[in-house]
Amino acid sequence: MSRATWKGPYLEKSLIKLAKKIKTEMKFENSITSRKTVIIPFFIGKTFSIHNGKVFMKIKVTDEMLGHKFGEFSPTRKQFTYKKKKKK
Repeated sequence: MSRATWKGPYLEKSLIKLAKKIKTEMKFENSITSRKTVIIPFFIGKTFSIHNGKVFMKIKVTDEMLGHKFGEFSPTRKQFTYKKKKKK
């Protein structure tokens, strides 16, 4: 079930302050632990470090990311691969 449209996109309180600060500062990189926050137009072109549970991953926000959540762009699990066998 999706979020009610009258509520608007989810933004953590600390990121609302951050969005206001972004307007004034040109250079910006900040670490975020809120993976459920929706990407809004204020964030386009900015670089964020998003925590995936182990490390912070740097991600630059583009227009295609609008409406998606930060957590979608920092995977929390390693991709599974089979180990290659050595030839004798």
